[in-house]
Amino acid sequence: MRGPVPMGAFLAYFLRLGTLGFGGPIALAGAMHRDLVETRGWISEADYQEGLTLAQVSPGPLAAQLAIYLGYVRVGILGANLVGLAFILPSFLMVLGLAALYLRFGGLPWMQAVFYGVGAAVIGLITRSAVKLAKSTLKRDPLAWGIFAVVGLSTAITGREWVLLVLGGGLLFWIVKTRPWRGGVSTASFWPAFWLTGLHGPAALSTVGGIFLFFAKAGLFVFGSGLAIVPFLRGTVVTEFHWLTEQQFLDAVAVAMITPGPVVITVAFIGYLVAGPLGAGAAALGVFLPVYLMVILAAPLVRRYGQRPGLKALVQGITAGAAGAIAGSVVVLGRGAIRDLPTALIAASTLLLVWKTKIPEPLLVLVAALAGGLLFHG
Repeated sequence: MRGPVPMGAFLAYFLRLGTLGFGGPIALAGAMHRDLVETRGWISEADYQEGLTLAQVSPGPLAAQLAIYLGYVRVGILGANLVGLAFILPSFLMVLGLAALYLRFGGLPWMQAVFYGVGAAVIGLITRSAVKLAKSTLKRDPLAWGIFAVVGLSTAITGREWVLLVLGGGLLFWIVKTRPWRGGVSTASFWPAFWLTGLHGPAALSTVGGIFLFFAKAGLFVFGSGLAIVPFLRGTVVTEFHWLTEQQFLDAVAVAMITPGPVVITVAFIGYLVAGPLGAGAAALGVFLPVYLMVILAAPLVRRYGQRPGLKALVQGITAGAAGAIAGSVVVLGRGAIRDLPTALIAASTLLLVWKTKIPEPLLVLVAALAGGLLFHG
């Protein structure tokens, strides 16, 4: 690794990555390796691999967690704070602006037409992500594929992700792979109404607190890909709490796909629709707080124990369950987004293009929005 890196240059890199970085967690993590390890030499290969291991074996969106860890490596807790803010803030502000426009103009025909096409395109993109995640994590392990199938079917049939089923898959994988019995593995009234106003008018401060607690809990069950949070959120946001309709939730996922930075920033859009700007802030803080705490508190433990077979087996089983939940969510969300032949063609075309070409996903979403505007019939 080369000499000391000016903190300003280090922060500027993550600010730029958070502003312009598209492609999801795997692409963002790859960009960090290419730019910081191979090209600039600001981070050593060993430090990068330790950060990647931490992001893979603990809950939290992978790219954000890796970025925060690299900031921690450079300047300790201050670096973790500043890098995390630089990486997350640009996409948060973009989503905040889009949510405000959606809330203001969501009933207009032109916006309905845009999301008519975008929603269908998102189904194609999520399908591709589900296939990539399954192929990269499950490989040829029959047990992992079994966990994937069970969780995927349960999500598709019931319309929600069962967290206990995902965790149970991780426990089963750990038991089968490590056989621990052999002893071989160790184990508001004063707030201006604007700040709280969502789809259903001003929300109570208690609602903002509930949003924070819910998304903090959600942040604890996002392993690897930010899309893993989609089925978990839908089961509660749409089915249990009825904060959003099926279409509004799909629109929130679409917003996350067309903005740079971590995909999980979709929670800010949801929070805004429920309780205005304060709701967006509470949702984002809730989902990213576990990521930050995991880096600060668990990094020393991961450095010491991260490669132990028992821990790796547990995480692999949980990841198999999460991949199944994402696959199941494709079916659930597809029921609402694919309404007719045009939306079916948009979804299929998006899937084909993202699979066979290197066209950037945001460009595909933009084309789908234009197609929706031309084809939408109310």
